[in-house]
Amino acid sequence: MKQTIEHIDVAGKRVLMRVDFNVPMHGGAISDDRRIQMALPSIQSVLDRGGSLTLMSHLGRPTGNGFEQAYSLAPVAKRLGELLSEKVVCSDDDESSKIVLLENVRFHKGEKTGDEAYAKTLATKGDMYCNDAFGAAHRNHASMVAVPEMMKGKPRVAGLLLAKELQYLDHAITHAKKPFVAVLGGAKVSDKMGAIENLLGKVDTILIGGAMAYTFLVAKGVQVGASLVEADRIEDASRIIELSSKSKTSLVFPGDHVCAQKIETGAETRASVGAIPGGWMALDIGTDTAKRYAEILTCAKTIIWNGPMGVFEMEPFDAGTRRVAEAIANATANAAMSIVGGGDSAAAISLFGLDAQMTHISTGGGASLQMLEGKAFKSVAMLDDAV
Repeated sequence: MKQTIEHIDVAGKRVLMRVDFNVPMHGGAISDDRRIQMALPSIQSVLDRGGSLTLMSHLGRPTGNGFEQAYSLAPVAKRLGELLSEKVVCSDDDESSKIVLLENVRFHKGEKTGDEAYAKTLATKGDMYCNDAFGAAHRNHASMVAVPEMMKGKPRVAGLLLAKELQYLDHAITHAKKPFVAVLGGAKVSDKMGAIENLLGKVDTILIGGAMAYTFLVAKGVQVGASLVEADRIEDASRIIELSSKSKTSLVFPGDHVCAQKIETGAETRASVGAIPGGWMALDIGTDTAKRYAEILTCAKTIIWNGPMGVFEMEPFDAGTRRVAEAIANATANAAMSIVGGGDSAAAISLFGLDAQMTHISTGGGASLQMLEGKAFKSVAMLDDAV
């Protein structure tokens, strides 16, 4: 357990807080402010107790060669000000305003490299350090690791969101109620391989969906047509299948598929059971698979979901993801703990209007995956332990 921002006296102090304001932007406007809203409890806690704030965040992937308008945090500062009903200044030079949001830390090459000189500059901007950026917890970047290293001797604590994220995921992995089911989807099996391997023997069932399923199916000798396959991961997939056969975990793959020859709304589709015809690609799990997955999820008491079952953004390839999401919502209503991780899964939940029906929607896709892989975060390890 780590000490949190609530545990320290902030009155008259300036808190240097790393947040995750990496929000989706379209045409210079924020399209989803969820990550800003999730940071509000930590920010408000400091303000309510007489502290001031210097906030740090990244946004997107700028070149690192200085200011780029497309990646400016100015729109985020404006939205944060609206949510707080307070003035938020977006500046690297203001050290006196009550709430300062520094410009995108990734405008500096030193952020990604963990540069000490850059970290030293940031470290002078606060009397104490608070990490509330779970979405970047797996990154050993300057604002996550080098800055708190430079601030040794000063309070270095977890924000309320970071603490909550760690608590939910750790509890799910180490104290899960049975049956424990993991649902893993998305495009790349390479992204999930470590998580699958670590979960073998810990969970009762792993349900595989999304394009990543087809690398596994090729490893099992199934014809997958033009479906996405990571050829360099087929051997790894075979190894995982072999490991699962020797564990107590059932690894379940789609048995039928919704297929098309192109990815577009209203494309001609066909249902395929077993082998997928040449020239056709699977873009969603089939109705029988969706039904089977829903039945398994309905009985679960702990559920972790990371990655959609298909191209959920467009009809008719959204049905599998929707069915799984609804099944998880139903299980949650029957006292299951459900944790949703990853941007696509969270977007699907939001699209289907099921946000409020999940126990916890994580703000960190890559970070939650690394926790599922059993990896520790250097950025968290250096924070002060709870007394």
